[in-house]
Amino acid sequence: MKNYILITAVLISLSSCFNLDNNLYENSKLTEYKLDNYTGDVNFRLDMSYQIPDSLIHIFTLASQGPEDAAAVSIYAIYIGNISRIATDTVIMYCHGNRDHMDFYWPRAKLLANTKSKNHYGVMMIDYRGYGMSDGKPTENGLYADADAALKWLSSKGLSNSRLMMYGFSMGSAPATKLSAENYSMKPAKLMLEAPFASAEVMIQDASGLAMPGDFFTTLKLDNAEEIKKIQQPFFWIHGEADAFLNINTHGAVIYNNYQGSFKEGHRIPDAGHSTIETTMGFENYLKAVGDFISKH
Repeated sequence: MKNYILITAVLISLSSCFNLDNNLYENSKLTEYKLDNYTGDVNFRLDMSYQIPDSLIHIFTLASQGPEDAAAVSIYAIYIGNISRIATDTVIMYCHGNRDHMDFYWPRAKLLANTKSKNHYGVMMIDYRGYGMSDGKPTENGLYADADAALKWLSSKGLSNSRLMMYGFSMGSAPATKLSAENYSMKPAKLMLEAPFASAEVMIQDASGLAMPGDFFTTLKLDNAEEIKKIQQPFFWIHGEADAFLNINTHGAVIYNNYQGSFKEGHRIPDAGHSTIETTMGFENYLKAVGDFISKH
């Protein structure tokens, strides 16, 4: 009887932890974006050699409307690059993780803008609904609608599918994979995933240690391990071997092995944790790996 009570208590606790708002989405609201002047916690900071001119930093809003929305939701976006050159440039669409907002991920987006050479590629980033200064409440379909709103904007500026590179970090691997696999406003030419998760169910199983169906705890259907099977575009995967948040073997390696497309390139980074791949590799080694994939495959 005591064991039954203990198990019941654990299940109740887990069901409260693994709901949509409290587990997958970890966001905090802002009143302004500070970017280089942001003093909050970040994974790393860049020296002046990676600096982006103010003239190439554009903050604006987009209208995002998904299948569940009665009206469009206003979300914030940042484009790094010359907007007038989008029709001829290559652009990396960066889908950030579940923590905080674009200020937190600014060093990552800025680093990608230095791939190959400074401002060689444009970089697009958004705050999903409910994140940062974006309106609305986070939902799974909202993730896809928000990322697609960015693709619609890029397409309206003349970007072609052949020059669109999709990059997803952690939770951002869900919209990056979904929009690469299925028919949205644009079809990315290549997909890059950093520390991706296999599925919502595997996340729950890893955390709970219980052999229970994931749907017991959450209604999320996020499943990168299945979506990746639909992708034919070249695929780049990078994951830290010391990732204690999303285990490389139960998450990233499953996605990598499930890929059945035209070309794949995998990087297992020894000693790197969930958020330390760039610093463990060194910024220039990381940028070389990303740049070589974009330019050669």
